[in-house]
Amino acid sequence: MYTALHTATDSVAPGTKARSRREDAYRKLRTMVLTGGFQFGQRLGEEAVAEALGVSRTPVREALLRLHADRLLNRYDDGGFYVAEPDLLDLRDLYELRLSLEVYAITRAANDEVQHDPEVLADIKRDWLEIQANPPEPDGSFIELDEQFHLTLCRASGNIAIAETLETINARIRPVRMYDFLDAGRITVSIAEHLAITDAVSATELGRAAGLMREHIGASLEVVEERAAAALAGMIKGRSRRRGAGA
Repeated sequence: MYTALHTATDSVAPGTKARSRREDAYRKLRTMVLTGGFQFGQRLGEEAVAEALGVSRTPVREALLRLHADRLLNRYDDGGFYVAEPDLLDLRDLYELRLSLEVYAITRAANDEVQHDPEVLADIKRDWLEIQANPPEPDGSFIELDEQFHLTLCRASGNIAIAETLETINARIRPVRMYDFLDAGRITVSIAEHLAITDAVSATELGRAAGLMREHIGASLEVVEERAAAALAGMIKGRSRRRGAGA
């Protein structure tokens, strides 16, 4: 049995390893970007980044393109990449709008005499118990799971327009919201809060669920602002050091 399994694994290993290298390069480079590992305006050359990550240029090229799509990198006219400055100007306004939508999606069941879809709520709880048992790495990737939770909970209220509007807001704040999930502690807390909100909605304790959602989103805003500002300061400091060295 072991021999057969070993042989089957070997037969798919090249492609699997290639995908793993690409994903690993993307996650490592994303973490470096989010933690202020590069200065503003610093060109992220494929060769230099590949050397820093210990990989070939091919996975680095793909990682740079993905981070550009994530709006974490900007592109020079000649095609090179550099780190995008975290945009904190409209963050509070967008968080306020996000909060209003999500709280209304919870409480509309009481106001409009509609019920959250119990099957969807059961699926949410099942999925997040699995995530709690095996949480992802604190490299920013948790943002995808987090957004899915909030969108699915909105859809469970029966108002698809709310979920569609929330999705638009999420796209605007996603590059900055990634700063919320750079340590395991924040991920653990967020998972527990998701489950608590889901349980409250399932029990039709909608006032309590809305209060939990306000606390959840409010705490996220505080962490995002603090960490994004720290990363911003690091990028500016790094640029100043580089200019001083070149003087």
